[in-house]
Amino acid sequence: MFRRQKRSFWHDFRTFFVRGLVILLPSLLTLAILLWAYNFLKSNIAEPINWAVQRVVIQAVPQVYPNELDRPSWYLADRDEIIRRAPSSYRNYADLPTGQRRSITRQIRSEQLREYWRERWYLQGIGFVVAITAVYLAGVLVGNYLGRKLYVRFESWLIRIPIIKQVYPSVKQIVDFLIGEDTSSKLPTSGRVVLVEYPRMGIYTVGLLTGGTLKSIEKIAGEPSVTVFIPSSPTPFTGYTINLAASEVYPIDISFDEAIRFVVSAGVLVPVREQVEDSGRLPGDAEPEAGGQNGSDEADSDSGTARV
Repeated sequence: MFRRQKRSFWHDFRTFFVRGLVILLPSLLTLAILLWAYNFLKSNIAEPINWAVQRVVIQAVPQVYPNELDRPSWYLADRDEIIRRAPSSYRNYADLPTGQRRSITRQIRSEQLREYWRERWYLQGIGFVVAITAVYLAGVLVGNYLGRKLYVRFESWLIRIPIIKQVYPSVKQIVDFLIGEDTSSKLPTSGRVVLVEYPRMGIYTVGLLTGGTLKSIEKIAGEPSVTVFIPSSPTPFTGYTINLAASEVYPIDISFDEAIRFVVSAGVLVPVREQVEDSGRLPGDAEPEAGGQNGSDEADSDSGTARV
């Protein structure tokens, strides 16, 4: 015999509110991250490039349009506007010094072009297109022999500059680790994503192989050793750096992105090829009954019924 258990409004509200969060939060957080990334790129990359492109356009107009009557409307500066912006001591356009007149004219042209640019959405994307093209061309340039030689020479000059030489090598090492293409290594392990027994034997932890270790550590260990970064959940860029024997590090066949997703989700997001049947069941757990008995019990519990 079944008897429906009476539930309060607040119990139902809490249940469905939590369900709503589970459904909506992933989408909302994804949109928030994408919006933040877009605004960051727009403010720090696209807009500075657009500003530089606008300066070039202003300088190029007289060469492209020698005849003043053919020049675009945003390039034309009204004399009354120039006088309005000039110091109050100048009443007439002819009395205004040439240098000051040119300075005010350039300012007006810049403002008019910026407004013209803002009103056309397709011009807003020029900064992104130029940035992507520049990165691609840089990759092509450094990809050939001459480009690599020039890059190495430039880099050797760059790391001699005070302050920069304290920052650049560390930043470059981190970038090379995260997205570098050079995966060759003299270490016994062949992959960046590894498995180590940490913080004690019998506990297997996913880590990121960062390279070799200090000579002092290897001397004490008495065998080849490596450095492994252990990311923490849910912020994988904080964690622990450990040093251990290379023989105790086991490379696993998952990518860097898959390892980060696994750590961020606290083990919930497992690559399909790495999923284990009946994953999460402990030795003492009862076997699921045939016919979906557990699912029926869960439905009964969720609908607020109880067996008596």
